[in-house]
Amino acid sequence: MQWQHGKMQLASNGSLALNPFGVDGRQLLSNPCSYSNAILTRFNQTENFQRYEAYVDPYHNVQRLNLYRFDGSPLNPMYLAYKPPQMLPTQTLNPTSTGTAAPKATKGSKARRGLGEENALPLNRNVVKKRSEPYNADNLWWIGAGMTALGGVGYLCF
Repeated sequence: MQWQHGKMQLASNGSLALNPFGVDGRQLLSNPCSYSNAILTRFNQTENFQRYEAYVDPYHNVQRLNLYRFDGSPLNPMYLAYKPPQMLPTQTLNPTSTGTAAPKATKGSKARRGLGEENALPLNRNVVKKRSEPYNADNLWWIGAGMTALGGVGYLCF
């Protein structure tokens, strides 16, 4: 898995260039056959797209983004999941001049993590389309148990 963030550049010919911040990109390598733990390394790769299309998908009825690689081959479409979009800032999250690890924080500089006001709202409050369960699994279990009991009684009586 790879993730990075940075800035984008829209050229006059319609092409799109994504320029990541070199110190913020990460690549997660998970190979349980070779390593007992996953390996997290720095990652930096500029992406160039020949063109892009943004429109409302007629089937899903949500915003869709189509990207085409530098050679014109299409990538998988991306759909808008949150409105407004949840995005990282357009500045580095790890302000270091080199690609080395950040210094250890002192006791007084650590931020307290807890369940405060910011976690009072559900995380999916801005989701464009919320999934709903087609049926209640508890009711389905009781229906199955009842049918099994009826089948047992019917087997013994008839």
